Amino acid sequence: MKKILNCTLPAFLFILFALPADARDWTQWRGPDRKAKSEEPGLSKNWDETAPKLLWTSDGLGKGYASLSVSGERMYTSGDIDGDQTILGLNRADGTVLWKTVVVEDIGKHGYPGSRTTPSLDDGLLYVVPSSGGIVCLDAEDGSIVWQKHFKKDFGGKMMSSWGFSESPLVDGDWVLCTPGAADAMIVALDKKTGKTVWKSAMPDELGDNGKDGAGYSSIVVSEGAGVKQYVTLVGRGVVSVRASDGEFLWNYNRVANRTANIPTVIAEGDHVFCSSGYGTGSALLKLKKSGDGVAATEEYFLNAKVLQNHHGGMVHHEGYIYTGHKHGDGWPICVEMKTGKVVWGGDTRPPGKGSAAVKYVAGDLVFRYQDGTVALIEATPEAYNLKGAFKAKIVKGKCWAHPVILDGKMYLREQDSLMCYDVSE
Repeated sequence: MKKILNCTLPAFLFILFALPADARDWTQWRGPDRKAKSEEPGLSKNWDETAPKLLWTSDGLGKGYASLSVSGERMYTSGDIDGDQTILGLNRADGTVLWKTVVVEDIGKHGYPGSRTTPSLDDGLLYVVPSSGGIVCLDAEDGSIVWQKHFKKDFGGKMMSSWGFSESPLVDGDWVLCTPGAADAMIVALDKKTGKTVWKSAMPDELGDNGKDGAGYSSIVVSEGAGVKQYVTLVGRGVVSVRASDGEFLWNYNRVANRTANIPTVIAEGDHVFCSSGYGTGSALLKLKKSGDGVAATEEYFLNAKVLQNHHGGMVHHEGYIYTGHKHGDGWPICVEMKTGKVVWGGDTRPPGKGSAAVKYVAGDLVFRYQDGTVALIEATPEAYNLKGAFKAKIVKGKCWAHPVILDGKMYLREQDSLMCYDVSE
């Protein structure tokens, strides 16, 4: 079912706004390669000396924790408006709403109400996962629905707990990947133009008992570990991997799973996968090796929750080090050497903000956006913890969980119904 609202701009403006994607566009969750990294030039270097200037604010985005995808002169996000889960196209210049489309009427109730999915943009189409469970493809120009699937009705899907599906789909070549969470369809590959099922991944009868059946709150990444292209994600029973060509199950690692919510997107680097989870769990580095015609994952090390657990907010890998927020429900800055698990700095240093922190790497620095609205700039170096200033965002309406996006010297901060744009250029 679809309902398009407020499509009031003249047709020629839609042509103006539909500009070609730039190499620095942020077209999906955690950026073009899902690593939460940008080489954005000209980022201001000391926020204590010169705090970022607020350029504008806009409203009308609805309730939710979704981040933004950005291409050309447009931005896209999701939110709950009048009880309906809605996808929005925004003007990048001032955040005004160009169009909005309801993808689920009367979304219903779940913990922490609001949308989660950051739209994935590819070849003029948007892909989203409503929190009720499903995948919808929309035309990025006007928001019209192209096709849609329902996780439970079409795949027997299941979520590990009651806080709503939280995935951002992965577009890879001719396919779009998502995680219904069913035993015989944990991950599915769909034709991105039509929604037709290409394959469904079946899980073994036993994936271990550290977690719960169903999808987690993470999103899929691509790994080429052990020379095999595979899709890897964190689900209810831990990290799972399936062969990209046909969805065949490859391996599972469940020690990092907890029974409440497995959230952070894993990091895939070469033949390794780094994973973490909160709720008293911990973190691990896995080594991928060929095993017959498949792949096996072995644990290189495990860090208990006292050493490193990322509740949510994500992790960044840069030049051999993991940077993230440590502690459940907190974002204490920490730097860990990836190959050894050694804590280089942090983990015990009280942060400038309170609550979990969403983390982004930007040209040698880290931006930590805290749950209480504090935004901090920290140098991305293993040498020492170097806080380069912090400021409090103007609008705080609750838990500031939406991940920041930084492009062309501007930082976009979604906060429930509102959007802020700050100048972070030198």
